[in-house]
Amino acid sequence: MSVRARIGAPSSRDRQMTLALQSQAGGRFGLRRRVVLAAEPYLYCFPAVFLIAAILLIPLVIGISYAFRDIQLLKPFSGAYVGLDQFRELIRDDNFWNALKNTFQWTIVSLVLQFSFGLVLALLLDRPFPGRSVVQALVFLPWAVPSFLSGLDWAWLFNPVVGPIPHWLTALGLMSEPMNILSDPRYALWGPIVANVWWGIPFFAITLLAALQSIPSDIYEAAEIDGANSWRSFKSITLPFLAPTITITLLLRTVWIANFADLIVVMTRGGPADSTQIVVSYIFTQAFQRLDFGYASAIAAALLLLLLAYAFALIVLRQLLLDKS
Repeated sequence: MSVRARIGAPSSRDRQMTLALQSQAGGRFGLRRRVVLAAEPYLYCFPAVFLIAAILLIPLVIGISYAFRDIQLLKPFSGAYVGLDQFRELIRDDNFWNALKNTFQWTIVSLVLQFSFGLVLALLLDRPFPGRSVVQALVFLPWAVPSFLSGLDWAWLFNPVVGPIPHWLTALGLMSEPMNILSDPRYALWGPIVANVWWGIPFFAITLLAALQSIPSDIYEAAEIDGANSWRSFKSITLPFLAPTITITLLLRTVWIANFADLIVVMTRGGPADSTQIVVSYIFTQAFQRLDFGYASAIAAALLLLLLAYAFALIVLRQLLLDKS
């Protein structure tokens, strides 16, 4: 008699138990594999996320915490928790409201002019013409100039002793005599705005030109065959294709301009009589001139909330327009 016959063939119950154990082991292995595969992208991203948290989020949380504490370098024993007292002081601070008004003017005027000139330049550079590469290099040149040097250059241009701009304005009848508008509280903010527009136009020109060159040319050819003129093609083809790029560039540039005080600090230092003081330069004044880091952090937290509200509103508006279309 064979060994198998002596032992006996496995019963159907034994075979079912064996299959169940194998299925259970395979299921555990499959589940483990699925978990590993699902976690793999996050493991690759973890080093970058950790660095971002260490470099950005942790200082942000610490900075916001300063807004609720009295931290002044001139008072060595300061640092007590004051709750919302500094935000109440912020509401009563006329200098803050003046800086906020200047920030709106600085941001909106700079953004509109930068976008308008950048879009026009992108449309012009999208068409072939002799010397286009040279013109592109000249258009993109301001973006390569450090903001500090740009501010110095424009401060000299507005100086009637060494700069031509006051004399040009006088020749056009816009001024009675050459004068430095940076020293006049009524017009001083327009000096940094002009410098900021010149410095920021290349950003919109570069991004919008890249978006224009990604539009298929056969769409324009089909529109031309259907009898669409240039304005109709621009409104029905160019703008819809540019809409995502326009949205993200406007969002980024608004945040950058609102947080950009380099030109103002270099050209006017917030003067004369705080006529060019914006919120960011006011934060700089409170933190590094008056050495009140607690109050400066409260102003920064208020600015952060305003920018987050703007970003949220812009994203919601874009989504509503996409749903409507």
